Amino acid sequence: MNPFRTTLNAGVSTHTISLSDRIATLGSCFADAIGSRMSRSKMQTLANPFGVLYNPVSMHRALRYSIFNETVPDHTFLTHHDVFLNYDFHSEISALSKTVLQHQLINTIGATHHFLKDAQWLLLTYGTAWVYERADTGEIVANCHKQPASQFRKSLLSHNQIVASFEEMYTGLKALNPAIRIILTVSPVRHIKDTLELNSVSKSILRVACHTLQEAYLDVVYFPAYEIQLDDLRDYRFYKSDMLHPTEQAEDYIWEQFAARYFDVRLKDFIERWKGIQQALHHKPFHPASAAHQKFLRDTLQKLEELKSWVNVDEEIATLRSQLQ
Repeated sequence: MNPFRTTLNAGVSTHTISLSDRIATLGSCFADAIGSRMSRSKMQTLANPFGVLYNPVSMHRALRYSIFNETVPDHTFLTHHDVFLNYDFHSEISALSKTVLQHQLINTIGATHHFLKDAQWLLLTYGTAWVYERADTGEIVANCHKQPASQFRKSLLSHNQIVASFEEMYTGLKALNPAIRIILTVSPVRHIKDTLELNSVSKSILRVACHTLQEAYLDVVYFPAYEIQLDDLRDYRFYKSDMLHPTEQAEDYIWEQFAARYFDVRLKDFIERWKGIQQALHHKPFHPASAAHQKFLRDTLQKLEELKSWVNVDEEIATLRSQLQ
C-alpha cells in the first residue's frame, strides 16, 4: 500500500550508546528536547548546561570555556533591568548581582569540564547561522539580551567560519577526552524572524558545515533531525501553534529514530521497561488504601528492585514505600 509519505530510515550506527555512557547535549531547543528525554530515561545526561544556544560559534565558545575550565572575561557581563547577564550565554543564566552570576558560571563551567572529561558522547544542535556581533568588540554574542539594535551588527556565518570554529574546539576537546564522539544535528525549529528565504540559507550553511565535519573526522557523525521533521513528517500538524517548533509528538518520533540508530540492545530494553514503570509512578489512584492499589504498588516496587543493578532507583523506591499501608 502506498504510504503517501517519504520515510527517512536513519539506519543503525556502528558505534552505539549504552546505559552506562555519559552524554552531554548543547545547543538549540532540540538539544533540550533530546536531553530531557535522555534524563527521563535514566541515562547519565548533562542537558544544555548553559541554556539554549543558537549559533555554532557561541556553542563552541561555551565548550572551550568548559574544556579549559576558564573564567569568563569581565567584558562579557552586562545588566538589564537590574539583572546581571552574560553575552556568551542564555538569559536563563542570570542573577541579581555580578558576583553571584560569576560564581554560577564558574560552577557550571567546572561541572561541565568534569562531565566532558569522562563523557562518551557530545550532541551538538546548530540552530542558525545568523549571528549578532558587538559593535564595540566585534565579538559574536550568544544572546543580545534585549539591548538596543545599534549595539550590534547582524551577519551570516560562512561555512568556513563554522568549520574553523569547530576545529578549534575539537582540538581542545580531544586533548581533554580522546575517546569522546560527537553527534551533530541541525535544529528543525524554523527561524522566520530572518524570513523563510533567509532561514533556508542559514539552515543550508549549517547542513553543509555538518557534512564537511562528518567527512573530515571519523568520530563525528550527523543525525538527520532536520530532515526527519521537514521531509519525513512534512505536515503542519507536527508543528506547535506558532508553526515554528515541533510538537511533542514530532519530538517523540525523532527521539524514536535517534534511539533506533544509536542505542544498543540493552539500553533499548531498559527504556521499554522503564517506560512502563514511569506510567505506574505517575498513576493517580482514586482509593490509595484499596487492596488493588496496594498490590499495584508492591508489583511496581518489585519491578524497581529488578532494575537496581542497572540504574539508581532509590528515590522512586522510597516514594512508593511511603505509600504502602
